[in-house]
Amino acid sequence: MTKAYDPADDGAKMSFDGDMSYGDYLNLSKILTAQHPKTDAHDEFLFIIQHQTAELWMKLALHEVNAAREAVAAGALQPCFKMLSRVARISEQLNNAWDVLRTMTPSEYSQFRDALGQSSGFQSHQYRAIEYAVGNKNAAMLKPHEHVADVHTYLENLLNMPSIYDEVLKLLARRGFTIAPERLDRDWSEPYTAHDSVIDAWCTIYKDPEKYWDLYELAEKLIDFEDMSAAGGLTM
Repeated sequence: MTKAYDPADDGAKMSFDGDMSYGDYLNLSKILTAQHPKTDAHDEFLFIIQHQTAELWMKLALHEVNAAREAVAAGALQPCFKMLSRVARISEQLNNAWDVLRTMTPSEYSQFRDALGQSSGFQSHQYRAIEYAVGNKNAAMLKPHEHVADVHTYLENLLNMPSIYDEVLKLLARRGFTIAPERLDRDWSEPYTAHDSVIDAWCTIYKDPEKYWDLYELAEKLIDFEDMSAAGGLTM
């Protein structure tokens, strides 16, 4: 009878008592015990994990968008490109997750939906944070978060900060493009509105991409992930 392979025979470390382990590093004891279905419905487990993983992906997206905004403000476009590309892939990941959720039928969903009460993906503060970070500003959307003081403060700060696109317009002005002052110093909590000076700047860049290659590439990266706030995955 063939002896089962033992990794220890090849020098693999097999005992982690007192050492950092895979589970320790990832804090798996908390992550894997964070699913608490409210009913006995089989598909509620899928529903919970779908939304928990979506929130983790959005946490990473926010990490990247905020870093990209700082990079633009510092004029460091090369690392910004990598971050924006990553956000675009996160958006794809969130959309592709629907393929798993589609295996649950409406009738199966109805078996546990009542147990969720008034909870809804509409209440995801990270979803709202992404909207604000990329420029979809709407102060009315703070209302669902008023009952959690620290979350409300976090979102209010984001609402009143320049979005990544606002930072891009400041960059264009620093690079010599004539951007109207009212686009560069405004109430950041208000939604962005188009302006001829901005349109003219982008037209100049797109007419001569070789001359303005990094700005042209920046525009393409922004287009790549502009649908981030509509990535989906929050169905409740």
